[in-house]
Amino acid sequence: MTAPETPAPTHDATGPDALRERALAALTTARARTALLTSAVDEPDLTAQHSPLMSPLVWDLAHIGNQEELWLLRNVAGREAMRPEIDGLYDAFEHPRSERPSLPLLPPEEARRYLAEVRGRALDVLEGTDFHGTRLTEAGFAFGMIAQHEQQHDETMLITHQLRRGPAVLSAPDPAPAPLFTGPDEVLVPGGEFTMGTSAEPWALDNERPAHRRVVPAFHIDTTPVTNGAYQAFIDDGGYEDERWWTARGWDHIRAHGITAPLFWRREGRQWLRRRFGVTEVVPPDEPVLHVCWYEADAYARWAGRRLPTETEWEKAARHDPVTGRSTRYPWGDADPTPDHANLGQRHLRPAPAGSYPRGASPLGVRQLIGDVWEWTSSDFLPYPGFTAFPYKEYSEVFFGPEYKVLRGGSFAVDPVACRGTFRNWDYPIRRQIFSGFRTARDASPEAV
Repeated sequence: MTAPETPAPTHDATGPDALRERALAALTTARARTALLTSAVDEPDLTAQHSPLMSPLVWDLAHIGNQEELWLLRNVAGREAMRPEIDGLYDAFEHPRSERPSLPLLPPEEARRYLAEVRGRALDVLEGTDFHGTRLTEAGFAFGMIAQHEQQHDETMLITHQLRRGPAVLSAPDPAPAPLFTGPDEVLVPGGEFTMGTSAEPWALDNERPAHRRVVPAFHIDTTPVTNGAYQAFIDDGGYEDERWWTARGWDHIRAHGITAPLFWRREGRQWLRRRFGVTEVVPPDEPVLHVCWYEADAYARWAGRRLPTETEWEKAARHDPVTGRSTRYPWGDADPTPDHANLGQRHLRPAPAGSYPRGASPLGVRQLIGDVWEWTSSDFLPYPGFTAFPYKEYSEVFFGPEYKVLRGGSFAVDPVACRGTFRNWDYPIRRQIFSGFRTARDASPEAV
């Protein structure tokens, strides 16, 4: 039998002071990142729409404040709306991104003042909150939800920076050099039952809940994400010209849009170059491939004689400890991520070389399951058995269905507060501007089990 999920040891301290300190740290970290991303460019770049796929940066800025006001000031504290007339402008469901530049948005300085005023009041609310009063405040959930929301928009703003044309305005040190990974190409994950999802993680969002049992047949999974070098072999072998490797919709999509390589790549002579945050550079062969859509990931896997892992397989590879039978918070255990475990938090502006972070490996030796690149899975975004929308159905429920594919694991652009072994991301299978890569899997032969 699979051992039941147990609360994470790092969160056993549930006293009000510890919860308040954790919430304050998460909110402060998110706000510092927001300030960095919005102060790096001048006002025209803040108000411009750099791609119809993305909002102007100034919309994200005020939206962050509006959501913080809605949940922490109005819902938790019961206060009156500060600026009810702007609610519609910053409702993500009321106006598609392509329309947002035409809205009467708050100009940058006014948006910053609004953000600061909301934060000041929110910290007063945090100081006086009873963390055992309601489901919203239990274990500081509402504060964790808002910190995660801001970090998710910080990642969105970082995507906008990548789409932006012009000289580089962001900088960060590269990941530490890593020796060329020479370990096994794949790992066998034994079949059997494991606990998927969570009912114990205090800040887990509704689509991660509840914990439930799944039975998974044995399978092999790549030890590291697929690299640029491996993906170039697919390109060089005519992968984009061979209909055999593509689903019908995928083939139609790449032909209609003239896609012949990952987004931001271009060939110059015999070399592949890429644009990365305003810098043009040679594509590094040992980094995980980035900016590929689901159709590209799926086609590569077919070409390689493999397939994308299911979401269930991915989570078992990331969380299941075959020795104890437990499902842990992260591949390495229950401890919060450190820089030795994973490439997270915009600490770097690129993935680390494949095989990095041995301390972050799973018990079976699978590496980089957390951080570096979001990993496409073969699964549609669907609710778990017993799912309940909370605190609003627009976070997850309205997206459930075959239109969206699940991504797991996070990227270098994801903060630890919004990344864990149960965290679920989703997007359309055509999306490439996101920091997405993948790894492949295959069924285990009977003699391997």
